[in-house]
Amino acid sequence: MFYTDGKLQFPVRVEKPNPMFAKALQQAIGGVEGEIRVAMQYMFQAFGARGPAKYRDMLLNTATEELGHIEMLATAVALNLEKAPLSLQEDISADVAGGAVLNGMDMRHILSAGLAAMPVDSNGIPFDMTHVYASGNIAADMYANVTAESTGRALAVRLYNMTDDPGMKEMLSFMIARDTMHQQQWLAALEDMGGDAVNLPIPNSFPQTEENQKYSYAYFGHMTDGSIPEGRWTAGPAMDGKGEFSAVQSEAMGGKPSLAPARPDGGAQTGQTSKSGADGLLGRVEGAIERNF
Repeated sequence: MFYTDGKLQFPVRVEKPNPMFAKALQQAIGGVEGEIRVAMQYMFQAFGARGPAKYRDMLLNTATEELGHIEMLATAVALNLEKAPLSLQEDISADVAGGAVLNGMDMRHILSAGLAAMPVDSNGIPFDMTHVYASGNIAADMYANVTAESTGRALAVRLYNMTDDPGMKEMLSFMIARDTMHQQQWLAALEDMGGDAVNLPIPNSFPQTEENQKYSYAYFGHMTDGSIPEGRWTAGPAMDGKGEFSAVQSEAMGGKPSLAPARPDGGAQTGQTSKSGADGLLGRVEGAIERNF
């Protein structure tokens, strides 16, 4: 169950309402870097968590915190819209908010939400859960969560630098700090599980003896001039301590793909329905490509 006391997790105040900033804040609500994403990601990771209960409980606590962040941001959007005009006939010369309507304010804040936040990004696109990652592998999910908090923190920093409103900076400073903690939290959870040496590769339940270990730690270079961008990933011990990095020039190890002729009832051309016809068609296509290039 979930409970609420009706109070905000952190104070939200706006001294200078700005409908354009309200539109920008929507990215932190419904964008791929936003709070709906992480709230649902942590929630569904928790719902499907197997193993030690402490990881499920940690995820549930953080998911609930992120719901509070959505509430804070929605309140901030509403407060930034409070002086927005409800009619384009209002005197925009004396009303900065009115001018913002004609200069990019999200009209749906008026037309669809009555001067309130929506579950959308800054372009008005609804969040559709596409970027919610809950794999059922607790280590994989922790790495995904570090990424989510990193991009979320980058977004919050950009919003912080976009506004000069003291109240908004105060709120965003709090959220940036929480992103810092959550990055550290997920990394600490990975260490709690044994660290990279134990967790990697993911999943660690598949025996590495059954993978083609010749390629487990080989960096493939694909530059036409044969150059390889050398770095920590091309030489020395692998990050899991179980192998040595090497750098190799990539080359094709397989032949050209050969598919069976198309089925006669599959809607293809007649030349595709026999092997000889398909080969002839392929040759004509390759010849046309060579002539054009």
